[in-house]
Amino acid sequence: MTSRVLIPTQDFEGKMVAAHFGRAPYFVVIDLDELGTTIEIKIHPNTGEHSGGKGHAHDNVLQHQPQAVIVQGMGPRGIMSFQSKNVAVLRANSSSVEDLVEAYKQNQLEELTEGCAEAHHK
Repeated sequence: MTSRVLIPTQDFEGKMVAAHFGRAPYFVVIDLDELGTTIEIKIHPNTGEHSGGKGHAHDNVLQHQPQAVIVQGMGPRGIMSFQSKNVAVLRANSSSVEDLVEAYKQNQLEELTEGCAEAHHK
């Protein structure tokens, strides 16, 4: 079974994790095969309201159908949105996307269960 991971990033190259999900300029979507080998990597701009678009980033990225999102921080509404769609919300343990993908493959990431205190959408 393949898996799809979505990570908010600061850069278009998809290398550095953004500090807060909804305010990330970009999202990197990584498809992994059943052996954990990267099949495809795509970078998408954040089209949410915090980036001048419409809607909430957490709702907008569901169109990419991730099985997991890896974040440093996210508001409680974002967490609930993903959980309601059975998408795992995992806490980043590095600021490097490459390191996070490896940690994901090794099942070394913990679930994020509480939203950021500074989140504006409660």
